[in-house]
Amino acid sequence: MIVAMYPGRFDPVTNGHVDIVRRAADLFDEVVVSVADSENSLFSTERRVAMFADAVGDIPNARVRSHAGLTVEAAREEGARVLVRGLRAVTDFTAEFDMALMNREMAPGLESVYLMTAVQHLFISASRIRELAAFGRDVSEHVPPVVAAALHEKFGRAVASGS
Repeated sequence: MIVAMYPGRFDPVTNGHVDIVRRAADLFDEVVVSVADSENSLFSTERRVAMFADAVGDIPNARVRSHAGLTVEAAREEGARVLVRGLRAVTDFTAEFDMALMNREMAPGLESVYLMTAVQHLFISASRIRELAAFGRDVSEHVPPVVAAALHEKFGRAVASGS
């Protein structure tokens, strides 16, 4: 059985993140989404875990957890052999390449696998979603419904359809 881990801050989860999980779930026996504990996030770790769990609840071989500390340690805890990452552009590749080499040094048996972002999600990032939502822009087509509702709650103005 091959367990893959998809780590990240996911602040907030986007439809691009969900797409990566769906595609990884077709490739691996189990996909563990691991939400990094972070104090400097728009949403608490617990809230990000709950939102992602809601977004992938229909994927039977995916589950969501949180982790503090090094991703490679969380992967060891889960028995993961693969780290799944999404790539949007060449700039992502540079950062991911450095991270993959360091992860390989710390955990030689842990492989990094990259999935190209689907074209419709290419320009989406969690930071862009946070920025647009803070200005009251409609981000509902780029995030799961639970995230659109949470952003509306957080910013106290319309960030869903019709804004």
